[in-house]
Amino acid sequence: MQIIDAAATRNALAFGPLLDALNAMFVEGCEVPLRHTHVIPDPATGASVTVLIMPAWQPGGFLGIKTVNIAPANAQRSVPGLHSTYLLYDAATGVPLAQMDGNEITSRRTAAASALGAAYLAREDASHLALLGAGRVGSLVPPAHRTVRPITHVSVWDRDANAAARVVDGLREQGFEAQVSATAKDAVADADVVTCATLATEPVVQAEWLKPGVHLDLIGSFTPQMREADDACFAGATLFVDTEEALAKSGELLGPMSRGVFTKDDVRGTLADLCREGRIHRSTQDERTVFKAVGTALEDLAAAMLVWRATQGT
Repeated sequence: MQIIDAAATRNALAFGPLLDALNAMFVEGCEVPLRHTHVIPDPATGASVTVLIMPAWQPGGFLGIKTVNIAPANAQRSVPGLHSTYLLYDAATGVPLAQMDGNEITSRRTAAASALGAAYLAREDASHLALLGAGRVGSLVPPAHRTVRPITHVSVWDRDANAAARVVDGLREQGFEAQVSATAKDAVADADVVTCATLATEPVVQAEWLKPGVHLDLIGSFTPQMREADDACFAGATLFVDTEEALAKSGELLGPMSRGVFTKDDVRGTLADLCREGRIHRSTQDERTVFKAVGTALEDLAAAMLVWRATQGT
């Protein structure tokens, strides 16, 4: 079994090829059981770690299993809040092929799926992206979106102003016109695309802050207890999800649905539907679109296959 480190994993996942790989996998499909979710409490601090186990496979092809540990309290320890590993197998024989850096796979495929949703939902002239959440995933969102939209300006907000400043410095090095915003409201005021990439349990964005025609991209929350947008963000919006699992897992959706803001039938479709139809689903320039993602092992498998083939020279 090969060990593919973080640098090699990252180098194999340039956003152009990665978006193509995700799009192809959503069209082709694979087997994705519901993820296992477990919570490990820490009696000493009252905090907890959420453990996800995420398998996916294509019969006769590849089998992948990702484990993810999420510890929001790590922010107080100056330690990243997410750690993961990825194992790739031959699905026909069960032979282990490689262990890959799961953090790189998770962060890059999450940013790429965000951009893939924007490729079908954001205005084609979208140039200003607001980023709420300056973690590992957030820092990758602007370069990912730049592969599908003419993003030149990025406004960054995070509860940790130092983290926002670090992301801004990195974005400027990549050629973006980037700035730190004092508040989330300031960040989103003139944005064409608003991406929330936080571990928030209370809304960080409110509909009244959003201008007409905005594309709201919600990629941070992934449990029933987490949410990043208030109820009004969904009222009257065109809503897509990455997978139907989001309707059972996301507090972003479960809360508003329980309060009658929208119903399951109001969800226009999934990312697979968008990829298979291959067309933009925006009726007017002033339409507000919302993409809610909780992540799927399909994306991990597509990324891992890309890494494997790149490292094997195939």
